[in-house]
Amino acid sequence: MSPSVYAIATMDTKGRELLYTAERLRSAGVSVVTVDVGTRNEPDIGADVSRQTVASFQPEDEANSILDREERGAAISSLSRALTRFLVAEHKAGKVAGVVGLGGSGGTALITPAMRALPVGLPKLMVSTVASGDTSPYVGCTDICMMYSVVDVAGLNTVLRTVLANAAHAMAGMVKDAVAIDVERPALGLTMFGLTTPCVTEAREELEPLGYDCLVFHATGTGGRAMEQLVASGLIQGLLDVTTTEVADFLVGGVFPCTTDRFEAQIAARIPCVMSLGALDMVNFGARATVPEKYRDRLFHQHNEQVTLMRTTVDENRRFGRWIGEKLNRWRSPISLLIPERGLSGLDAPGKPFHDPEADAALFNELEATVHQTADRTVRRFPLHINDPQFACQLVRAYLERAALGRNPK
Repeated sequence: MSPSVYAIATMDTKGRELLYTAERLRSAGVSVVTVDVGTRNEPDIGADVSRQTVASFQPEDEANSILDREERGAAISSLSRALTRFLVAEHKAGKVAGVVGLGGSGGTALITPAMRALPVGLPKLMVSTVASGDTSPYVGCTDICMMYSVVDVAGLNTVLRTVLANAAHAMAGMVKDAVAIDVERPALGLTMFGLTTPCVTEAREELEPLGYDCLVFHATGTGGRAMEQLVASGLIQGLLDVTTTEVADFLVGGVFPCTTDRFEAQIAARIPCVMSLGALDMVNFGARATVPEKYRDRLFHQHNEQVTLMRTTVDENRRFGRWIGEKLNRWRSPISLLIPERGLSGLDAPGKPFHDPEADAALFNELEATVHQTADRTVRRFPLHINDPQFACQLVRAYLERAALGRNPK
């Protein structure tokens, strides 16, 4: 059988709405499997996959039956984990062409974790009453499409029929005209900020003719997490982690932070990696009025109306160097960190507002003092600015050297 779109909802409250969506999908020429994830009353309308079937995938360490739980929040959390295991198994069996979900706040919280567990590129669409607000808890760093239902998913009125039909047709289009991920060329992840764009662009333009598929990630916290999620899934075979500015926001309190597990995916994956210190001269905040009061006496640069940049200090840079260096010491695959001694971003150069050789030197020295260098783990300085074309050439050369030492055939 050809793969199907899995259409998911709590069918005790949204059964008619789910069946309408399934009908629209089938009319568009797509095979559909309906899935019930209700936790309350038994539905009047049956699904192809019952809630009991989904619940049977609950983790073995959860003693009580999911569907016997009176507390709805606990039942939703447990059934979400079971749905995740169910969908992952179905996808591994080649049965899933895409996933569409319908839900309010509870249904969205139940269904989207299972969507996030599926590979990037597999169509995922969530019609939700909460899609017009902050969707980051539901989407995470994946390619889930969120569609606002406008009205509640409660009754097939004129507005909801139109929204659900649009969702079904969007899913049908994604499934019927899917573009396969290119697995012929080795994929490389590169991290970039606006202020390190010349460096990363030069490196990308050197690597692409060599047969690499370059995936550039905007280093805004979610960008780094998205890259590392692809590393963990095996879709990225090497890294030029040029712009590690998310560490600064994490340790100082900016709005584009990484998390404590930054670099852990590549450590575990043991893929070749070259790193640098792009934009570690700054911490990011929103509009000027949003900068915490404790930083009022610091040096700022207004990048635009929504982004305020704060220059990092000697002490902060020492913290960055120590934090990154301790991560590097745990690497068990070829890794090189390249230091651009003449500046870390477009703002950190002679005559520019963030030029501060003393603060930069604190970062460089702390890194060298922390990292236990070996033949496979090196820290190298270059008398270049990060955006000098020659520095990008050094990054590419270092990657090719690291890759030759690792398992990447390139």
